[in-house]
Amino acid sequence: QVQLVESGGGSVQAGEPLKLSCVASGIPDNRFCMGWFRQAPGKEREWVASIDSDGSASYSDSVQGRFTVSKDNAKNTLFLQMNSLKPEDTAIYYCAADWRAIATEWFGRGIEYSYWGKGTQVTVSS
Repeated sequence: QVQLVESGGGSVQAGEPLKLSCVASGIPDNRFCMGWFRQAPGKEREWVASIDSDGSASYSDSVQGRFTVSKDNAKNTLFLQMNSLKPEDTAIYYCAADWRAIATEWFGRGIEYSYWGKGTQVTVSS
């Protein structure tokens, strides 16, 4: 059974960094695509960034240049390094994954991911 467990959320001041982690268990295949989505109160879920087993990464325009997605294959862990955080980054951040090849242009489509974590809260105050 595949499980995704996020950690690392918290409350920070604007401009400070934060690093999220997502540990995956029950992985069925070495080929995967994993990503981060977020949802702020009263807003729709928004794609943040994704990376696949080949190392191809992609970011939403709102976080490009501030966030970095990476993975540790040996530890089955996905990371999201968030720098220069802004109050508008406040949201619940969700880890998502699927164990198949996904075209890069589809990384931002939530329906491409079969597995989701329960989320971790990130709060950025001004």
